[in-house]
Amino acid sequence: MAGGEDEHELKLLGTWRGPFALRVRLALNFKGLSYEYQEEDLANKSDLLLESNPVNKKVPVLIHNGVPICESLAILEYIDEVYRGTGPCLLPGDPYQRAVARFWAAYIDQNLVAPWWKMFVGKTDKEKHEGTKQTLAAVEKLEVALRECSSGKPFFGGDNVGYIDVVLGGMVAWMQGTEALCGLELLDATKTPLLLAWMERFGGMEPAKAVLPDIDRLVEFAKMKRAQKALI
Repeated sequence: MAGGEDEHELKLLGTWRGPFALRVRLALNFKGLSYEYQEEDLANKSDLLLESNPVNKKVPVLIHNGVPICESLAILEYIDEVYRGTGPCLLPGDPYQRAVARFWAAYIDQNLVAPWWKMFVGKTDKEKHEGTKQTLAAVEKLEVALRECSSGKPFFGGDNVGYIDVVLGGMVAWMQGTEALCGLELLDATKTPLLLAWMERFGGMEPAKAVLPDIDRLVEFAKMKRAQKALI
């Protein structure tokens, strides 16, 4: 998304497929913010990326008026604070609810994303099995979290997309491609009906459709990289 008089105010360095960069693009889109997007080749990182994030040299990096902000969760909170009056608020106003949102965001990274990668690229059957077990356990807990956080409304954030929605939203395409990539149907109408409905609802929204990768393209790319034993 780009355009408007402030089109150079925000610049995002990321990859089309990375769940962490995707969550930042989702946040920017849901907030209705204009930004310049630079696709990074992680095998040949740009000078701008290396200069902007010299510590871990990873995406995403958001550059705001020339100043870089690194790490997706920090970027999301930065966007929400700086552009508090623009678009929907991601984090709740209530301190307790903010703490809950941050807890589940960290949980998604530690207990869903990390085990998912282990399930997908594990070097041994034992490692893949452990990743699968941990991923399924995380999904079950997120089903409960959605029920409790949403209070019967469409999103973790209630009536509107919030912080947890955006954080988990970065994994939507990967979750949809899990069966093709890992031989496992991650969500189903029996065990995780709320998450399944949430994923379809979230993925169908225009701000999400604008950035979420095509599933077939993602699966093809991921299989190729796995065959090459290359990191995604």
